[in-house]
Amino acid sequence: MSSALKQIFLMIRVNLGSLPRRLWISLSIVLSVALVVAVLAGFLAMARGFEAALQGAGSTGIAVILGGGTNQETGSDVPAEAIRSLTAATGGIGVARNAAGGLALSREIVVAVDVTRASDGADQALSLRGMDLAGPGSRERATLSAGRLFSPGARDIVVGARIADEFSGFAVGDKVRLGAVDWTVVGHFTSGGSAFESEIWADLEAVQSAFDRQGQVQSLRVRLDGAGGLPVLQEHLSAFPGAPLTALSEADLYAAQSERTASLIRLFGWPLALLMAVGATAGALNTMMSSVSDRAIEIATLRLLGFGRLPAFTATWVEAVALSITGAALGILASWLAFNGWQASTMGANNTKMAFQLDVTADVALTAGLLGLAIGIIGGALPALAATRLPLTSALRARG
Repeated sequence: MSSALKQIFLMIRVNLGSLPRRLWISLSIVLSVALVVAVLAGFLAMARGFEAALQGAGSTGIAVILGGGTNQETGSDVPAEAIRSLTAATGGIGVARNAAGGLALSREIVVAVDVTRASDGADQALSLRGMDLAGPGSRERATLSAGRLFSPGARDIVVGARIADEFSGFAVGDKVRLGAVDWTVVGHFTSGGSAFESEIWADLEAVQSAFDRQGQVQSLRVRLDGAGGLPVLQEHLSAFPGAPLTALSEADLYAAQSERTASLIRLFGWPLALLMAVGATAGALNTMMSSVSDRAIEIATLRLLGFGRLPAFTATWVEAVALSITGAALGILASWLAFNGWQASTMGANNTKMAFQLDVTADVALTAGLLGLAIGIIGGALPALAATRLPLTSALRARG
């Protein structure tokens, strides 16, 4: 091992060994970095959890048909004539057929209903989705966890797991007033934590009747006939007269929705984290400069004993980086303990509540940790340079 490397390792050991004597100064750097990392990880975990909830709801084997030229259910209207033409179609149109030979199709509509939350008495808008009997079966991850499905024409509702957990009065057998009529809770369902668990499902015609939406259909859900079914369906719909009909995979529909909201969350999170990082970097720089100043005699003595500028620079820089790594690890641990699995909610389609879980994944931890590491790298560079430029004679004279 060369003399320079020996000097570098020795000075690093001396610097790190003296940290307990500078405990409070060192802790200030660690805690400031930890705070920055925890805040950024919290925002990224929120965005990641929201994406997971929506993307988990989508399937590439299911297509959603929308009307009116829109690519989301809000504002969509599928004309009755278009539905009749579609169901009467013969031959291959890209849609799978059921055992009776008809299309595997569910007509659907979503209305917002106000429900009072028991915990604080606040009104919360939830999504009530009216659908045909084929609707629940087109949700690949949805399974009944209690009770049964709704009956045709009856005012029965099946409630998502997140709603059943958060709101009182949604136990199986309970009567719930939604809109101007009472509904009976006949079942609960789970969907792997996806956005579907923030919905209430009921029979299409019962919802249309209760909310004066007779004949209105916002979307059609169809099961595609194989991997190449979507282009065939899109070509078939392009020949329909009147208002244009759009067909897109359920996965693409929810991916687009998740991207918009997740991007907005990141848009708020990153500037805040970067602003805090600038402050933490300035704090680290100031603290390390004070540390170099306090150890001026120690560094000067080592320099006079033959240690070069490079070991002095490297040891000081490594100290700053080590403290920032410790702070980053502490921040990641704190964010995981505080945020991972934490229940949150936001406004989804039709201005209704959509619940999701914050998810501190490996990529979230890595991104936030790298920002913490950058604070040490940048904040420690100038003090490390200052350590190489100490006036040796004046520093030693200060001993007397």
